Amino acid sequence: MPWKLLLRNVLRHPIRALLTSGSVAVAVFLMCVLDAAYRGLDTAVAEASKTRLWVQSAVSLFVDLPESYQTKIESVPGVKDVVRFQWFGGIYQDPSNFFAQFGVDPAKWAATYPEVQLVEGTLSDWEKGRTNCIIGKDLANRFGWRVGDRVPLIGTIFARVDGSVWDFTIAGIYESKSVNVDQGTMFFHFEYLRETLEQGAVQGPSGVGVYLTSLQPGQDASAVIANIEQMFENGPQRVRATTEAEFQRQFVTMLGSVPTLLLSIGGGVLFAIFFAVLNTVLMAARERTRDVGILKALGFGNGTIGGLLLVEAVLLCAIGGAFGAGLALAGNRGLWSVFNNFIPGFSIHGAVALSGLLLSIAIGLLAGALPALRMRSIAPVTALRMEA
Repeated sequence: MPWKLLLRNVLRHPIRALLTSGSVAVAVFLMCVLDAAYRGLDTAVAEASKTRLWVQSAVSLFVDLPESYQTKIESVPGVKDVVRFQWFGGIYQDPSNFFAQFGVDPAKWAATYPEVQLVEGTLSDWEKGRTNCIIGKDLANRFGWRVGDRVPLIGTIFARVDGSVWDFTIAGIYESKSVNVDQGTMFFHFEYLRETLEQGAVQGPSGVGVYLTSLQPGQDASAVIANIEQMFENGPQRVRATTEAEFQRQFVTMLGSVPTLLLSIGGGVLFAIFFAVLNTVLMAARERTRDVGILKALGFGNGTIGGLLLVEAVLLCAIGGAFGAGLALAGNRGLWSVFNNFIPGFSIHGAVALSGLLLSIAIGLLAGALPALRMRSIAPVTALRMEA
């Protein structure tokens, strides 16, 4: 194989070669990201706890439940504990600084999530002050926050009447071993929110967003779910109780048919890239028709002629695929910090990056096969007569 000639052909149109490899790189990078998103959504459901239930309004997740429901749910056989959860929706400085905030019952929340550990501060520190909160390690790194720092939030759902901000103090930083509890969330005292509402200092809905219910060991989740739903069958607010896996699946459903969407996007991109590479190789083959005639007249075999074009297509695609896969792996941590709040378990796997590289090589083989066969079959006299 005349490698110098191959290199010369590749660099004959450097801009075109760069754009071809770049398009393949984008396709492989996007494939890795889409796969990570798909796997992340699936992982959140697959790794959900079997001992936790979520109780929400049967009307909608956005309809609050009465606080009186807590003691009633606690009385259901098989229920170990009940934690109040309320979405806060505050803004830190600017809407672009979005992160989740929930009002919860600290001690019960900590007991319900054994996979979460405080790496700085203690549960006792959190419980000491009603304005205290804990934050995830990733959230702390994102804003450079430390224990003792103050976090002012602008109320949106729960806006203060006097227009002032909510002031929270970081009492602890946690790490999570579960994809169902991300490290980019803030948790504060539910009682702080409830008392402020009762005092009339805040405008907003009263009640509880959802009740997190932990089960006693060995309890049948389906039986507990049936008992909870039956208890509130006649109101005043009907409820829907689900396992944690089903609760996570609801968020996937809210996004529509995510798997179909991701596959459609990935398939469309690969389809387009294949024809882009095919068009590039066809253009290169047409431009070199006279060169092929000269090479054949000098004694170069059909295998060498076709092989040059085929290897060129594979080389361009392989370079692009390697760059796209490498970029995806290198940016895994940064992408995770962006998507983890929305897609728990988001992670780019090395095996997927390798598959993307192999797929780019396959695209090069398929796109280069037809032009290579054409160059093999063309007669030297015919090639020399053609205009470049």
